[in-house]
Amino acid sequence: MLKKGNKLYSILTGSCPKCHEESMYIAKNPYKYGHLFKMHERCSHCNTKYKIEPSFFYGAMYVSYGVGIAFAVAAFVIAKVFLGAGLITSFIAIVATMIGFMPVIIRLSRNIWINFFFKYDPNAAEVNS
Repeated sequence: MLKKGNKLYSILTGSCPKCHEESMYIAKNPYKYGHLFKMHERCSHCNTKYKIEPSFFYGAMYVSYGVGIAFAVAAFVIAKVFLGAGLITSFIAIVATMIGFMPVIIRLSRNIWINFFFKYDPNAAEVNS
């Protein structure tokens, strides 16, 4: 299901959106807070520049709103429907989810944003090698 060439592969793995060969991030683990935003300047396989322009990833803030809403709704449904929690407990579950998954939401939003602007090219790594 998740194979190279699929945008979902690049979004979920944080790999280069053009060649899908390497991680865009210096530290793959988003919970290493000191490295949460640190990215490689370019892909070492296809030479794709990740920051197309200064402040490029500001657009990811708009994406993070939608991703955050999806996480919040999921937390509410799990707490309220599946666990039978009250409204206060469900609210606490939402807040805990948003805080706990903040690094994941940030990375997913950046991955989604950059994938709007690049298309997978299976020959990209070969051309620039």
